[in-house]
Amino acid sequence: MDRPPTAPPGPAAPLVYLAGDIVFRADALARFDRFRAICRAEGLTGLAPLDGQEDVQGLPPGEATLMAIVAADRALMDRCEAGLFCLDPFRRAADMDPGTAVEIGYMFAQGKPLFGYTADGRDYPAKVEAYMRDAWGAPLRPRAPLALGGASGGMEDADGVLVHSEGMVQNGMTEGFIRLSGGRVLAHPDLDEAFRQAAAALAAHLRAGRGGG
Repeated sequence: MDRPPTAPPGPAAPLVYLAGDIVFRADALARFDRFRAICRAEGLTGLAPLDGQEDVQGLPPGEATLMAIVAADRALMDRCEAGLFCLDPFRRAADMDPGTAVEIGYMFAQGKPLFGYTADGRDYPAKVEAYMRDAWGAPLRPRAPLALGGASGGMEDADGVLVHSEGMVQNGMTEGFIRLSGGRVLAHPDLDEAFRQAAAALAAHLRAGRGGG
């Protein structure tokens, strides 16, 4: 009996790097499991940093282990077609995890599409203002106009440092690179929902780039 013709295999689900301070959180394993499931539902294969660190498991903390983790994360980013980045404030401060910011720059330099997500949709100056007030009791003050050109913000902190990136949820270089890659940042008070929206937007972006509508 002749076998029916075999349908050609469909395109493999794009590999997507799941970046952010999630890896440091107490619920990292469970949250990454949920994020991978969300990715599968959107036709993506999500890879968390922990997925590339099998050889690091059980090693004691220290410089050698950290360098092994850095190398493993870079190798994982090299494999992925795109990235999803958590832009939540880190350690109760206004700024995001600096390692994630580095990864945004690295994958942007590779020409890969990037999308972001956050549970804190306030713009960056609002985060800085709240942090300076709550942590230091120091309000912001107006910044004198610069003699040369425009500025990325109109306020400064008590140390005279410009509070920049008005209209963005994080430092303009991080969110700016996401936008320049063709992506955007999605915000929702529930982080899982923010991630779901970002994953859906990334999946649609990749389909459009492949002519899939």
